Amino acid sequence: MSVSTHVLDAVLGRPAMGMAVRLFAEDDLLAEGVTDIDGRCRLVEGATGVGTHRLVFATGRWFTGEGRETFFPEVVLTFAVLEPAEHHHVPLLLSPFAYSTYRGS
Repeated sequence: MSVSTHVLDAVLGRPAMGMAVRLFAEDDLLAEGVTDIDGRCRLVEGATGVGTHRLVFATGRWFTGEGRETFFPEVVLTFAVLEPAEHHHVPLLLSPFAYSTYRGS
């Protein structure tokens, strides 16, 4: 299984470069990374197993670095891995006071 994300600043309409992201399987930290110039981060290339996974985005630090306030110091997206061989892409559309997500491809 591979896991990736893409963070977009929905207010400015551009990628959220430089945001720290961590991937957990249950309570075990599997990987961590930082979004690139396109707001993308590939976290895992190999199998992680079936079960509950979480992506934790350091949104508070990122907004502070941008000189902006936010209501969310972090965003946690929890998702189920049912087919470990599939790619799991979990984007985050972000603004200071709201966010949304979906299963990408």
